[in-house]
Amino acid sequence: MSPIEPLKAAVLIFVAAILQVTIFSQINILGGYPDVLLLTLVAIALLLGSVYGAAAGFFAGLLVDTANLGTLGVTSLLLTIAGYWIGRYGETTGRDRVHAPFVSIAVATVLVQFGALVLHYLLGDVVSARRVLLEALPPKVALNLLLTLPVYALTRRLLSLATAPEGATEVRLLG
Repeated sequence: MSPIEPLKAAVLIFVAAILQVTIFSQINILGGYPDVLLLTLVAIALLLGSVYGAAAGFFAGLLVDTANLGTLGVTSLLLTIAGYWIGRYGETTGRDRVHAPFVSIAVATVLVQFGALVLHYLLGDVVSARRVLLEALPPKVALNLLLTLPVYALTRRLLSLATAPEGATEVRLLG
């Protein structure tokens, strides 16, 4: 991997965060909105690995928290954990498998929403579990899954990664 790849990933995260805060969070389709920032983060974590995924997640969350003037660190924590674990999934399974981005997006969307609900509850914010988990989550998962392929393909192309990063090997379980 060339030294320019992390810089490209940072620019992608910055652009996705700005687009998410300004445009995509205002789109309401059947009670949910697409999370382009999470889609971009998952693509970067799958392609570059857990360390870059965690760093990109922290950077993305910090941008969103400061732009929304929300509780500083909530989104950063959630996206850092999501970026790290999706990166680990990418490192331990085949990155070139067709289902990897779709599984990652579905799981990350559900877990980030659930984590946000728990964190806001622990902070004493007024949250409705019914609204978050039953009304907003299904359309959000569906919208994210619809946008997975274009965002993943665009991220892969912009990062110029046709194959797995140098030194990355698939873990093979014995038994």
